[in-house]
Amino acid sequence: MELPIREGKLSATGLKFGIVVARFNSFITDRLLAGALDALRRSGAADGDLEIVRVPGAWELPVAARALAQGRRHDALICLGAVIRGDTPHFDYVAGEAASGLARIATEFGVALGFGLLTTNTVEQAIDRAGAKAGNKGFDAAMTAIEMANLLRDLQPKS
Repeated sequence: MELPIREGKLSATGLKFGIVVARFNSFITDRLLAGALDALRRSGAADGDLEIVRVPGAWELPVAARALAQGRRHDALICLGAVIRGDTPHFDYVAGEAASGLARIATEFGVALGFGLLTTNTVEQAIDRAGAKAGNKGFDAAMTAIEMANLLRDLQPKS
């Protein structure tokens, strides 16, 4: 007997997306945004269904994501940022709190959330994950958001 499996489709057609992007480390986050937009457009998203919100840095991602989630205008959110380790513990606080804040928003509001917050030890690692050797994590976050938005829509009770 084959068990039924439910999973999200990779079609963005008809879905609305809120994209929250940190300006800090914009030489990385601009590449992540380009990757996310590429994924969305390739998957059928219309530019009119995309809303981009810029915030100062990764610390502010959860605040803006919460405001978008509260508005319930989007099928999914995509959050993009880059925190690169320095010589102080600042990295740990910013990266950890931004990540946990985004996780809380996804579960509290039941919204699909593509997590595109890079947390790297070096600038080179960030560059690699923003379109160089390791692909583009902005593209990956958008694809996750598309799949989860479709899955959550499918899991809703039919009226």
